[in-house]
Amino acid sequence: MSQNNSTKFYIAGSFRYSKLINNLANILEHSSFVRTYDWTVNKKADSIKKLHEIANKELQGIQLADFLVFIFPSGKGANIEFGIATALKKRIYILDMKNEIENFDLTSTFYFLDNVKIFKGSLDDFTNFIIDCEAK
Repeated sequence: MSQNNSTKFYIAGSFRYSKLINNLANILEHSSFVRTYDWTVNKKADSIKKLHEIANKELQGIQLADFLVFIFPSGKGANIEFGIATALKKRIYILDMKNEIENFDLTSTFYFLDNVKIFKGSLDDFTNFIIDCEAK
């Protein structure tokens, strides 16, 4: 997938990874990738209306993205985003910093689909991995 100025990404993960997610996004953006939606700026939803608004923005972000980054492990929202990206046949990159993705109590069969690339290691090495994969 040849990377150019319009290659877009979406990051799925837990709020507990917000700092890591924003660091990753900044590195990718400095490499000419475009973030489709930054959900980390959202406050905790306090109404169904707000949930509806956020859900639509997140869905649109995934739809517009060329690839999805998934921080493992994450919660139900991120896994739903992963499922949407899978259904849309997006390229998916998983970051597993704790080498736990093969733990049967934590993993999912869908993490091992052909469109998914799993990376075990540090954030810096992961960003280089994504950049290298997208340059192909």
